[in-house]
Amino acid sequence: MPKRKRLFTEEKKNKLIKEGRGSGIGSEYIPWITIQDVSSKGRSTRLKGIKTNRQHEFLSDMERDYFYILEYLDDVIDIREQYPLLPIEETILIAQELGIKHPQDPRTKEPIVMTTDFVITIKEKNGNIDVARTIKSYDDLMNNRVLEKFEIEKRYWKKHDIDWGVVTEKEINKVFAKNISYAHNYYTLNQLDSLGEIDHEILEDMILSYISRLLKENDTIRNISNNFEKDFMLMKGTGIAIFRYLIINKVIQVNLFEPINVNEKIKVDIIENRVNRELKIL
Repeated sequence: MPKRKRLFTEEKKNKLIKEGRGSGIGSEYIPWITIQDVSSKGRSTRLKGIKTNRQHEFLSDMERDYFYILEYLDDVIDIREQYPLLPIEETILIAQELGIKHPQDPRTKEPIVMTTDFVITIKEKNGNIDVARTIKSYDDLMNNRVLEKFEIEKRYWKKHDIDWGVVTEKEINKVFAKNISYAHNYYTLNQLDSLGEIDHEILEDMILSYISRLLKENDTIRNISNNFEKDFMLMKGTGIAIFRYLIINKVIQVNLFEPINVNEKIKVDIIENRVNRELKIL
């Protein structure tokens, strides 16, 4: 039986603010909405972030896929999801000025705190900037009520001098996102029992040997990995795990706009300036 959405009241809002919801940066940020706060229907996902080192809460596949892309971009240094538009009086006033009904709890009829799916911190030459992005299906852009809520969001962020925009499935490359998801959990290799007791310097040499094989051998990733495991007497699957690790750490470069199939030959390039630095974080 699906969990019912919790009632939103003034008391509930104050409780969430007191809990620190919607505040903090990096690992200290707490989303305004978590999976427990909404119905169990849908495609909710929790993921441990590389950039933030915290658990992220996503309420749709599109949010999750967009997050994967953000995780891979070098210029993105912080990702805050389910970000509240506070204080609520600001969005209420904007709605009144526009003659638009402010979102409210359907049962209590009290105004609810609006949220933007992502607030992203981007590193630029002259300092860091924040941008706000809302994730929405392209078909939903034809819905007048959706557009009304967008107008409230747009004016809220303009008032705070932050660029706001809508991202649809047309802007989210699913193949790219899937490839990042394939490698995402392998940012470190600490979870691999087969590598746990190997001396660090020896492990670095092993990985360099694996990289050399990727560059020189004209074979599938699967076969290269299997032979590597046999030569170094490693558990099955270790080679593919290292392949994933090298991708997400950008030590090697593959075409992320095509599906990764380890049973096929894949062109691999090395990003030389990353090799020594990245191998130090095993």
